[in-house]
Amino acid sequence: TVKCRGCWKLVFFYEYFNAVLINEVNEEGNSVELGGEFILQPNDHFNNLSVNLSLSVVQVPTNMYNKDSAIVNGVYWSEALNKVFVDNFEKDPSLIWQYFGSAKGFFRQYPGIKWKPDEHGVIAFDCRNRKWYIQAATSPKNVVILVDVSGSMKGLRLTIAKQTVSSILDTLGDDDFFNIIAYNEELHYVEPCLNGTLVQADVTNKDHFREHLDKLFAQGIGMLDVGLTEAFNLLSDFNETGRGSECSQAIMLVTDGAVDTYDAIFAKYNWPDRKVRIFPYLIGRESAFADNLKWMACANKGYFTQISTLADVQENVMEYLHVLSRPKVIDREHDTVWTEAYIDSTLDDGSGPVLMTTVAMPVFSTKNETRNRGILLGVVGTDVPVSELLKTIPKYKLGIHGYAFAITNNGYILTHPDLRPLVSTANKSIGIGL
Repeated sequence: TVKCRGCWKLVFFYEYFNAVLINEVNEEGNSVELGGEFILQPNDHFNNLSVNLSLSVVQVPTNMYNKDSAIVNGVYWSEALNKVFVDNFEKDPSLIWQYFGSAKGFFRQYPGIKWKPDEHGVIAFDCRNRKWYIQAATSPKNVVILVDVSGSMKGLRLTIAKQTVSSILDTLGDDDFFNIIAYNEELHYVEPCLNGTLVQADVTNKDHFREHLDKLFAQGIGMLDVGLTEAFNLLSDFNETGRGSECSQAIMLVTDGAVDTYDAIFAKYNWPDRKVRIFPYLIGRESAFADNLKWMACANKGYFTQISTLADVQENVMEYLHVLSRPKVIDREHDTVWTEAYIDSTLDDGSGPVLMTTVAMPVFSTKNETRNRGILLGVVGTDVPVSELLKTIPKYKLGIHGYAFAITNNGYILTHPDLRPLVSTANKSIGIGL
């Protein structure tokens, strides 16, 4: 308990094992804060990596304060997962990594292992950007991103806007469809060849759109009414094709202000059902037009965020995920998701990188006071080697020339007899192919 401005305030102190700081010492030879002695022993089940089978570790993204009260509180209550992880591993020794990705940003991983930053001292990993988290936390969605490229967006504002759009793309998964429209006096589809439609948010499409973002430049006057009209029509037309998701639709508005509330447009296209949520991102420190953008968000079941600097981008972009997850949380939809096969190079057993898939499901708050507000606590998951899936196939029923395979709902191959890693000697990259 500490005294603050004449009153007493209860301050919560809690130490945890930070994945980067464990076993680190300072110049005096003492353990650093959030570090401490953490026993690590090589284990052949984990390809002789040094792990701790009794405890998990916590990773916090470099851009977040690892002693933030929200982080520390979440780490504290999630410590109970240690026993769950250990029990799971004892019941099923074939398990590999088990983990919990928090909506606050921290990542609890079992068994405990030390993480090493890159050459710049940075760990860019954020569990909330991973496919398993995105697929489990939100339902499939159709998204139109509107970017203001009027003259007032010149300089740093446009740079922040581009980074905001890129971060939004990071939060989209293979179940989502999207497009990006820039506007001033006119509309400019970022990819002109894909105007009038939405595309699947797979890695190839997202990278392609990122390349076109660099070509945007600011000039002219922002006509937001034209942009909103196009976005609503685009979502409506795409729904009529039967593709994507009609249940979850959103317009992401990236701008430095709005001179009107444009309620006539919302009344025509979105009210009273409000099927399309509006998420305004106000770029810059000025807040003269913040009230209009806040009104748009509230009137259309969205969320308003102001982004002043590049450092604010990633954390503020994440806020919309909490809103889109609410229907899922309130309805208690504990959907289990499986990702496509990917490569875990840390478990290379000498015969090559190991093919893995992740199974994950959302974690909701069950407190009475939060039940109707739809609070997503995070996503829990575990990695499953594809070889384990192959063991479940009843080969005796297939015949001599028969074989089994599995694909995801997005057409990605999960398991196939000819599925194997492809290593390029030219750039030392790793892919998956048949």
